[in-house]
Amino acid sequence: MKFYRLLATGICIVMTSFSPASGAEIFSIIENKPISELWLNPGFYSYHFQREKGLNNRDFGLGGEYRYSTVSSITLGLFDNSDRQTSHYAGWYWQPVGLGPVRFGAVFGAIDGYPKMLNGGWFPAVIPTASIEYRNLGVNLLIVPSYQNRLYGALSLQFKLRVF
Repeated sequence: MKFYRLLATGICIVMTSFSPASGAEIFSIIENKPISELWLNPGFYSYHFQREKGLNNRDFGLGGEYRYSTVSSITLGLFDNSDRQTSHYAGWYWQPVGLGPVRFGAVFGAIDGYPKMLNGGWFPAVIPTASIEYRNLGVNLLIVPSYQNRLYGALSLQFKLRVF
């Protein structure tokens, strides 16, 4: 059994331990099948947990996501971040767990442009995500964790449009 399938099985076991008493499974492991889709997005809209800091919630930009399988995609783009600076990002989405049409997992990548984090340089990030797609429209929900007084946590919504 491949590592990703083993890890996804473990995630499902933990998540289904909270299933109803009937024993019905709520979450499922998504079968990994090849596909080819290109999605474009206009950045993010964020709801920051530290509301009193006056952070930028409209993180407009331009990004792309190439979905090469039912559980994985690569992404890159740029956006105006919480500190009103330009950030660039590159990453790999891995979403092996499903709940109906919603996929759950994380994006593993790197981001730059936050002045209090490595003086605006690149740093690694792991961000839990949920995604739903219907025909040519989709939404990614990211749960961005806070990190000391350098990065501000938020729920970020990213709308996307499939262009092929």
